[in-house]
Amino acid sequence: MADLAVAVAGASGLVGSTIVELLEARRFPAASLRLLGSKEVPGRKISYQGTEHAIGRLEPDSFRGIDLALFATSAEVSRTAVPWALDAGARVIDNSHAFRMEPGVPLVVPEVNGDTVSGDTMLIANPNCCAIQLCVALAPLARAAGLRRVVVATYQSVSGAGRGGMETLENERASAGGAHADTARGPGVFAHPIVDNLVPEIGPFSRDGYTGEESKICEETKKILGLDELRMSVTAVRVPIQTAHSQAVWAELTEPLPPDEARRVWERSPGVVVIDEPGRSLYPTPRFVSGRDEVFVGRVRGDPSVDSGLAFWVVADNVRKGAALNAIQIAESFIAV
Repeated sequence: MADLAVAVAGASGLVGSTIVELLEARRFPAASLRLLGSKEVPGRKISYQGTEHAIGRLEPDSFRGIDLALFATSAEVSRTAVPWALDAGARVIDNSHAFRMEPGVPLVVPEVNGDTVSGDTMLIANPNCCAIQLCVALAPLARAAGLRRVVVATYQSVSGAGRGGMETLENERASAGGAHADTARGPGVFAHPIVDNLVPEIGPFSRDGYTGEESKICEETKKILGLDELRMSVTAVRVPIQTAHSQAVWAELTEPLPPDEARRVWERSPGVVVIDEPGRSLYPTPRFVSGRDEVFVGRVRGDPSVDSGLAFWVVADNVRKGAALNAIQIAESFIAV
C-alpha cells in the first residue's frame, strides 16, 4: 500500500499526542498528517518529522482526501465524527468505547485477533486499555489449555483519566505539603482524593454494583478472545501513580498448565515479556514498564483454590500499548493485508 494521508482526531489529548509521536517513531507510511481537535486549541501545534503542525477544528469536511483516521476522542465526539470520516472514504480506528460492542465492528488486539481485520474493513474499534493487556496475557493460555473463569483486580494509573487525571494527582501532591491527602482535596476528576489513596470507582456504578470500567473489561475481553461464555469478575481500582496499569489475575483453565509451562507459553507469544524471578525480587512494576511497548507478566504460580488454576501479575503502559500503540499496530496490520 502506498503512503497514506492520515488524520488524528483528538490530537491535543494525551493519547492523541502519543499517537503522533509513535507514528513518527515507528516510521508509519504517512504521506501527510492532519491534526484535528474537538475543541478550539488556539495556537496549539505539534511537531511531526521536524515540522510544526497546527491543530485544526474537527468538522464535517475535515476528512476530505484522508485515507486513515485515528480517533482519540470521547465516545460522544466519536459517535458524531466517525461517520464523517467513513462518509469521506477514510478507514477509521476509534479509541473510544462508542463502537466496541457493535456487531460487525472488529475489536482488535493484533497479537490476539488481528485476523478479524480484512482488506475491506472500514471501522475498527481499539479496546479498553485494561482489556488489551489482559487479552495479550490470556490468549496464549486459552490456546494452550482453555479458559473457564477469570477473576481480575486492576490497579490503574491516573493517566487512564487523561491529562486531567495526571494534573489532579500532581496538584494534590503539591497542595498537600506534607498534610494528609484529605486536606488537599481540590478540583479533580476522581470521586475522592487520589494522593495517598486508592479509589475503587472507575466509571459510573450500575445496578449490579459493578462500575462501567469493570463491565467494559469483562465484555470486551470476551469479544476479543471469542469466548462469549467465559465467566469473569473484575474489580477496578484507581491508584496514585502516573503511568501503567497493573492487574492481579486468577485464571481457571480447562486443562492443567503448570507455572513453568505457562511461562514457556508466554515466552513464545508475541508482545509478551516474562519477568519472574521472585527469589531476586524480579517482577514487572509500573515504573519499569512505563514507556515500554510490551505486556509484562510475572508472579506466576498455581492457584490452589481451584483445579487447574493459575495466578499471575500483568503490567503494561496504558497510554502506549493500552491505547496509542495498539491503534497504530492495527493500522500497520491492515497495511499489509
